[in-house]
Amino acid sequence: MERLQKYIASCGVCSRRKAEEYIQKGLVSVNGSVVTEMGTKVSEGDVVRFRGEVILPEERKVYILLNKPEGYITSVTDDRGRKTVVDLIKGVDERIFPVGRLDCNTSGLLILTNDGELAKRLTHPSHNVDKVYEALVRRTPTPDEIRYFENGMYIDGRKTAPARLEVISEDPPKVRVTIHEGRNRQVRKMLEEIDNKAVSLKRTAIGKINLGSLKKGRYRHLSPHETEYLKNI
Repeated sequence: MERLQKYIASCGVCSRRKAEEYIQKGLVSVNGSVVTEMGTKVSEGDVVRFRGEVILPEERKVYILLNKPEGYITSVTDDRGRKTVVDLIKGVDERIFPVGRLDCNTSGLLILTNDGELAKRLTHPSHNVDKVYEALVRRTPTPDEIRYFENGMYIDGRKTAPARLEVISEDPPKVRVTIHEGRNRQVRKMLEEIDNKAVSLKRTAIGKINLGSLKKGRYRHLSPHETEYLKNI
């Protein structure tokens, strides 16, 4: 049970103090009866109306950063019984979903949320949100192949937007790839286009949000600063 004024505030109608004024003015009813008492409490299932309209609590927005391990699919459920990224998140009652996708054999940064508007912003290519990957590859790319990435290449019959390909190390051969699209298996296919292969692939950043030292399979809630940054992209 919770106090009526707190419930009204949780519905996004107004502040608790303003809710007390509305209660005193007889603008609030519970289960069909007008309530003017300040100590009134409501329980789950009670029908609360403000100015005759039913009001309901706003859904709490959740923003989670997961270091996805290999072997998990980027989905909420799977009809084939495979492990999904949502299976890794515990203690969250809200119905969250992954933003974008990482293929089953790719690890790294994945955001899960129940904020559909934010998900739309992050996945739409017009917003030019950088997605950074690190890959252990079969061989070190040549300067011409690096330029090919920068100019865009054709995969699946469509040209990619310009991307960045940087050599991190030559022994073992390791590269960093930056794209802002989200096509299926895009980084792997781009490497295959230059006759190379990602032996392992990990996403390390989306925009200014970095994976940092978060261990594989672990997750954390985004900070208010990080959430605000993503909303303002």
